[in-house]
Amino acid sequence: MSRPLVDTVQELCAAIAAFDSAAAGELVEGGADPDRVLPEGTTPLWRAVDSGSPALVTAVLGNEPRLRLPEETRERLLTLARAWHETGVEQELRRRTGASEPVHTVRVPDDENEFNHILQHSLGGLTVRDGHAGILTALEWAFRILTPVDELVARAAAQPDEDHATRWEVLRVLLDRQSEETWSTLVAHRHHPDPAHRRFLAEYLRVHGILADDSPRARSEGDLASAWAAEEADSDMLARVLRALDEFDHPGREAAGLRHAAHPDAEVRRAVTALFLPLGDDARQALRALLRDPDAEVRLGACRTAASDADLAQEAVPQLLLLAEEPEPELHAPAAALLASCPDRSPAVADALAGFLDRDDPVALLDAGYGLALRDDPRTAEAYLRIRSVGAVHEYDHRWDAVWEWNRSNGLIQPVD
Repeated sequence: MSRPLVDTVQELCAAIAAFDSAAAGELVEGGADPDRVLPEGTTPLWRAVDSGSPALVTAVLGNEPRLRLPEETRERLLTLARAWHETGVEQELRRRTGASEPVHTVRVPDDENEFNHILQHSLGGLTVRDGHAGILTALEWAFRILTPVDELVARAAAQPDEDHATRWEVLRVLLDRQSEETWSTLVAHRHHPDPAHRRFLAEYLRVHGILADDSPRARSEGDLASAWAAEEADSDMLARVLRALDEFDHPGREAAGLRHAAHPDAEVRRAVTALFLPLGDDARQALRALLRDPDAEVRLGACRTAASDADLAQEAVPQLLLLAEEPEPELHAPAAALLASCPDRSPAVADALAGFLDRDDPVALLDAGYGLALRDDPRTAEAYLRIRSVGAVHEYDHRWDAVWEWNRSNGLIQPVD
């Protein structure tokens, strides 16, 4: 028996109040009506817009909102989001609650994947997130309102947190708007006096290169990144542009890498290491120097690139053994992955992989166990137990499959009837 519609709408409102975008999306897909008028005259969609969470609005917006919602309703939703955006969350909270105590603010993920973050403000019993500029952007695009590109970029640039959900909403909309007018207006931000605008353009190039590197505009975007990298003097901006260039199959990649391989800023050299594929003779020489760079992350990046070349891969092994002992824990998992898959079958590599078994990093444990299984090392038995003890088992993961199969083949796991 299906649940009454009233019950599903109540559940939807409860999910919105809890900022549970995953549950809200499932309820709408299951038939909960986001447009149902509630006793106080609002709707679940209205409450989602009011909440300040772009993830909630995306989950609740539903199919074809421009066709489904009357013009008056669409305008009311736009006005609500715009009012929050222009007034500011703290001021609007004080107006609604009349409270004068300090606003409690925390940074939280805005979606279940914890990819985008947002500031959540609480005052006088009300809790709201500060993503109304992102919500306004999403609604305008859903209602096919072509907001000026410069205004959209300004909304994104106003957020100092580069993982803020509003920045992603602006980026998402601009990635969907593929007109020449949109592109030419975006390109002009390369010379904007505010570096936040230039940073946003570099991020746009990087993400578009990831998502649409085969688009008709990929060559012109790669040309822009290549020319920009040749002229950029600011180290932070240069590193961002080089990371964007890395996402394009552009003939200027190697030249950009060689030009900046000895740059004094480590962030730039970190970006350079990925530009040397495919490897030419000059790139090999530059990469050999980067394998011995004083910065550990530069060396790690150089090892990643060197792994594609038989000769350089062997030269990278001593550096990977050193990286495995670095105090920075964020280096351990990538070092374990590269050691696990490298063709070196020496005891030193096996011992380094076994050394990861004493650590609690689930990803490093999986890669270490995988590498030990590939080497038919008896310490794969310990890896099996450690991986299970920290909850790192991933179904259908080739690393876990290899560890499990080694233990089964060696009679350490009893078959299940």
